[in-house]
Amino acid sequence: MWASAITAYVHYLSLGTIFATLATELFTLKKDLTAKEGWRIMVADTLYGIAGLAALVTGVLRVLYYAKEPSYYTHQPLFWVKIGLYILVGTLSLYPTFTFLRWIPPLRQDKAPEVSEDLIGRLKTIIRVELAGFSTIPLMASLMARGIGSDWFPFLNS
Repeated sequence: MWASAITAYVHYLSLGTIFATLATELFTLKKDLTAKEGWRIMVADTLYGIAGLAALVTGVLRVLYYAKEPSYYTHQPLFWVKIGLYILVGTLSLYPTFTFLRWIPPLRQDKAPEVSEDLIGRLKTIIRVELAGFSTIPLMASLMARGIGSDWFPFLNS
């Protein structure tokens, strides 16, 4: 019972951390970044990656061991929507992450990264999409837990 409770707690904590780190990135990004702000974004993105991995691992543990039977989830269309959203958001997150990784050399020299307005706009758009995606995942879980959507694709229930 303890393992189930701790796994659920880490799962929820990781989702909160995802929102906090993405918000930090979104509100820190600007044209004339300082080196300190660049490092803040780097740290936030690193924590975002760790939290995303924690959400994945604890989610898998919950499906396999600590909640309902795995077949309950695999026969739910909204479960697959959640998985699809996670994959989509995770894939989208690669662009900002690789962009931020390119900032390491100037940051190590205590120089601000050079970023254009166009790049800032692109990064902010992606981060907003990530926030929207991660905001939708708990909604899918809430609907799924109440049986909403379970009859949308009857062939999944056979």
